[in-house]
Amino acid sequence: MMALPMAAPHPEPELDPGVLERCRAGDPLAFRAFVVRFERPVFSLLSRVLGRGPHIDDLAQETFIKAHRALPGFEPRGTAKLSTWLYTIATRVAIDAVRRRRVSERLFVQSLDAGEHPGAGASSSESPERDAELRRVRRAIAGALGELPVDQRAAFVLYELHGMSLPEIGDALKIPAATAKTRVFRARQKLQDALAAYREVT
Repeated sequence: MMALPMAAPHPEPELDPGVLERCRAGDPLAFRAFVVRFERPVFSLLSRVLGRGPHIDDLAQETFIKAHRALPGFEPRGTAKLSTWLYTIATRVAIDAVRRRRVSERLFVQSLDAGEHPGAGASSSESPERDAELRRVRRAIAGALGELPVDQRAAFVLYELHGMSLPEIGDALKIPAATAKTRVFRARQKLQDALAAYREVT
């Protein structure tokens, strides 16, 4: 059986408990704070799964509408982190959009930086040559991601870039954890092949 090490944890501050309680009670100002806190990672997830474009704004809005409706039922003392709960909603919105053909099933992902919220500044390394090399590597990786079926791409993005566990990914995609593991493994193999091909021509 293939070995797949667990992703390193990605600690991040969750919403203030008092704000969360007010969100669950329907306070619009508290919900605005919730949106501000999670807007960027939701844009990141959707963009990395589906590629950049005007559809991301619509799907992010749909994600937060669904979250607003479901927040009264979220259990803060449960096993799921608030961010994981929200990423699950966003992932299902993305995959449902593909299945309803609202976005292309084979959308090319322009770069791994596609996950940045519009207007976010890009960091620069010490040399232009290093920056150019990083951009070429990212394009190679992103091109390979863009060739994956959306279900495999979503599993990889959730695991590697958003730190979700295999059982959590299984819940998000409505599949067994073992299937999530297989999808992440296949995505990794595709990326390794893409990087090997990139090195052969550089």
